[in-house]
Amino acid sequence: MGSAAGRATMGLVREPMAEVPGTDPDDDSPKEACGVFGVFAPGQPVSHMTYLGLYALQHRGQESAGMAVSDGEQVTVVKDMGLVSHVFDDRTLAPLTGHLAIGHTRYSTTGSSTWRNAQPVYRGVGDTQFALGHNGNLVNTEQLAEEAGMLPGTVASDSDLVAELVAAELERATSAAVHPSSGDAEPPESAASLDAAVAAVLPRLEGAFSLIFMDENRVIGVRDPNGFRPLCLGRLEHGWVMASESPALDVVGAHFVREVEPGEMVIIDESGVTSSRPFPQERLNPSLCVFEFVYFARPDTRLYGKSVHHARVRQGELLAEQAPVEADMVMGVPESGLPAAEGYARASGIPYGQGLVKNRYIGRTFIAPSQEMRALGVRMKLNPLKENLAGKRVVVVDDSVVRGTTQKQLVKMLREAGVKEVHLRLTSPPIKWSCFYGIDTGRRSELLAANLTVDEIRDYLDVDTIAFITLDRLIASTETPGAGFCDACFTGEYPVPVPVTLSKGVLEAPQPEPEPASSSGSTGLFGSFLLPADDARRGL
Repeated sequence: MGSAAGRATMGLVREPMAEVPGTDPDDDSPKEACGVFGVFAPGQPVSHMTYLGLYALQHRGQESAGMAVSDGEQVTVVKDMGLVSHVFDDRTLAPLTGHLAIGHTRYSTTGSSTWRNAQPVYRGVGDTQFALGHNGNLVNTEQLAEEAGMLPGTVASDSDLVAELVAAELERATSAAVHPSSGDAEPPESAASLDAAVAAVLPRLEGAFSLIFMDENRVIGVRDPNGFRPLCLGRLEHGWVMASESPALDVVGAHFVREVEPGEMVIIDESGVTSSRPFPQERLNPSLCVFEFVYFARPDTRLYGKSVHHARVRQGELLAEQAPVEADMVMGVPESGLPAAEGYARASGIPYGQGLVKNRYIGRTFIAPSQEMRALGVRMKLNPLKENLAGKRVVVVDDSVVRGTTQKQLVKMLREAGVKEVHLRLTSPPIKWSCFYGIDTGRRSELLAANLTVDEIRDYLDVDTIAFITLDRLIASTETPGAGFCDACFTGEYPVPVPVTLSKGVLEAPQPEPEPASSSGSTGLFGSFLLPADDARRGL
């Protein structure tokens, strides 16, 4: 990154001149969910540990990266657009000394992809400085901004909004301590505690949020009452770590202790770890995004105590039982399709083979200057092994179909390589509904399965057969069927009601006029909120 890094020290911010990375518009895979990391480790190089942790979470967001470090007196924030390796280097990390830090990798779901919206978000209130990183997406962002009396443009993302609400709570507590209504003034330090301010704000938030906070002396981790997005706790020899996924613990030498529970707030400071429950009991409803098991999480992650890799292998095995076919080879689409392809091959008895080579240096974003170049997107990332494919009937195992753009180009490429038959097997059910809990699936009108039948999808993609795993088999593959999952993108049953006005730019621009409801139910306006189940099916 060098000198392009944005830095906030004691509230002073210098905006860099970095360019925003281009995003491949034809990459229709579900977009990431952001990654958060926090470490409390006095006497250890916390900025370097955070760098390693963010590297392990790079798959969860490639738009921007940042970290905040405290030496006990001041909080320093460094963030910029781009990958972790672009934002940080030895020269950047060297001056970031302290005993605690948090970090963030971002994919934008509310708030556009700009330096302003890169995280951690920083605020200073009196003598208190704090920063936060957010994985998820609030569904009551607009309502909260209106209730707080914020003018349009005051905040540009739901994460920025949370920071503003916590800052306001800190200011209120400080003011109450200095000007009490009765009795002696409370010590400002206790009155303006970050954990108390966070606990006061949290019950007002609705939607998906795994949050990491820090001030000069503590790290706080929070998971929403549904636990939509993951968060776990690890132990160092002389400290503690929290991260979105367990591999980020492994890379810094931390021992996995447990997952932070839905609705739990964990506070780490010099006295150790304490836990509280700031949400009312009736809001607790474990609903981990089941797509974490299909695509988002790293295969070496453990969720609900189970191996993600094992679940993906099991998905392939169950698909082979559900949708057998005569073929000569089973191949997976890198990366998440590979373990499932191994499982399909094992259960079917069809040989497993490598059919595609992935360009490991392309990443998940690139800049394409023309539509003709964008059409080559899949070829930039994947290339067929023609010697393995020519003349064969091939089972292709992939994780999902969103808009179908990627699969359509992939099938064309396989046909050109001489494949005789293409049998597509998907480890998720048809995605028919938009996600509003931290995953950017796009509008429902863009989702292939929301507008076409399975047979029509088969014809559109030009495959010989196609099969999506059933939802019950997908849940069974996790081996935690009673733990609680969100499957709204498959069923339209949203665990938390979603405002019809919710959009990525809800805080940045006036809302467009709603589209008229269509007979197919792809769009429609039905009051200020949609109900979780039946009304949600009307068509967000």
